[in-house]
Amino acid sequence: MPGVGKSTFIESLGLKLTASGHKVAVLAVDPSSSRTGGSILGDKTRMANLATDANAFIRPSPSSGTLGGVTRATREAMIVLEAAGHDVVVVETVGVGQSETVVHGMVDVFVVLMLAGAGDELQGIKKGVLELADVLAVNKADGSNVEKAKQAAVDYRRALHLVQPPGAVWEPPVLTCSAIERTGLDEVWSAIEDHRQVMSESGEREARRRAQTLTWMRTMLQERLLAHFDRDPEFATAREAAERAVADGTLTPSVAVDDLLDGLGGPQPI
Repeated sequence: MPGVGKSTFIESLGLKLTASGHKVAVLAVDPSSSRTGGSILGDKTRMANLATDANAFIRPSPSSGTLGGVTRATREAMIVLEAAGHDVVVVETVGVGQSETVVHGMVDVFVVLMLAGAGDELQGIKKGVLELADVLAVNKADGSNVEKAKQAAVDYRRALHLVQPPGAVWEPPVLTCSAIERTGLDEVWSAIEDHRQVMSESGEREARRRAQTLTWMRTMLQERLLAHFDRDPEFATAREAAERAVADGTLTPSVAVDDLLDGLGGPQPI
């Protein structure tokens, strides 16, 4: 959620990793305005120390209305950064919510940051994000908030038991950390490395990557098919007519879609 401390957490973890010899890349995604289409792209200002680290690279990108908290080119950017020698690539989403879980389909480990005292911890199950979490960290466990963070971690562990599939080879740990005090980061990174080892040894990591590659292909196919039809003048004319009819109330959206698909020789409605 907003204010959980994603940027501070990434900077603190990134500085720890570069100090130990890793080359870290951060793909930070900023939300684009639904009105103007613009984006602030201010993540480098919030990661000032990491941005000037010689072993780190930060690339902010606008979401441009893409659902999932990532951009359309995030996968390609990850491949380029890996080829450039970055052994740790961090994807920071705009904030994962009920439908913003696409990032799970492109990473090896899905880390979810939570806050203590932000409401009913069980409410997180409804967002679907707890079901996808490989590591869950309750951030801002500092000062007078330490005990609250510990209690929140207990609540989240209980919640995870309700959504954990039977027979899973990995049980997501729930940790506490403070990005600003840089405490608990060793435990978070250790959990990430443990996840990599367990998933690699069980074969789940390669299976997950194969599934992600297929999902990537299907997503690209859908996007290019839509772009192809948008460029077709006949389809564009038919779609504009259908949109006018729907806006006027003379045609329902479902019938309009069926008519457009029929005109393309597409699948018949069920």
